[in-house]
Amino acid sequence: MNLIIFGPPGAGKGTQAKKISEYFNIPNISTGDMLREVVKKGTSFGRKAEKYISKGNLVPDELVIKILKKRIKRKDCNKGFILDGFPRNIKQQKYLSSLLEEIEKPIEQVINLIVTDEEIKKRLLGRRVCSECKKNFNIYQSNSDEKIDKCPVCGGKLMIRGDDNIETVKNRLNVYSEQTKPVIEHYYKKNFVIEIDGENSPEGVFKDIKNILEDIFDKDQICC
Repeated sequence: MNLIIFGPPGAGKGTQAKKISEYFNIPNISTGDMLREVVKKGTSFGRKAEKYISKGNLVPDELVIKILKKRIKRKDCNKGFILDGFPRNIKQQKYLSSLLEEIEKPIEQVINLIVTDEEIKKRLLGRRVCSECKKNFNIYQSNSDEKIDKCPVCGGKLMIRGDDNIETVKNRLNVYSEQTKPVIEHYYKKNFVIEIDGENSPEGVFKDIKNILEDIFDKDQICC
């Protein structure tokens, strides 16, 4: 069960990738988490990556692929994996295709979370962090226009994240449309894509994903 999960920023990719990982017992490979791990361990790859990260620069694709190759070769990936955050553009997709062909672990399904730009803007512009307990919330309750004006846990003041502004959100959506959507189209042509309504509740989204994956893959070969 070798998977990729796609969706615009704020679609809930990270949340669903973790749920899939836990339910099907396959590792969730997030490129961001992966880079932080190798930097923390102080590996040779990690030291190279840190030179870019410490300056606020993007880690070159070639280096990310090397780290990804090492990660996917671990024994815990023998029954499958889910990629979250990679590939983000056609160049990365070509790197990934060559890598997976080399190690004989091809992508078998791609999950595409469908969420409108209007909903994404509502989600991202509504994100807040509690000034007291530091938990994250959205001022709009799920599937409702009802707003919350204080932390539901401790009653603390809700603060706006620095990058959650309309200009940044619009730019992230533009980058996704220009760079990542062509990658998804590549997988559509291969009939690998599963479309999921990402505007459902997180639980509802996962139920839809779980049901489809269990229909596609032999239940005797996946660990639930």
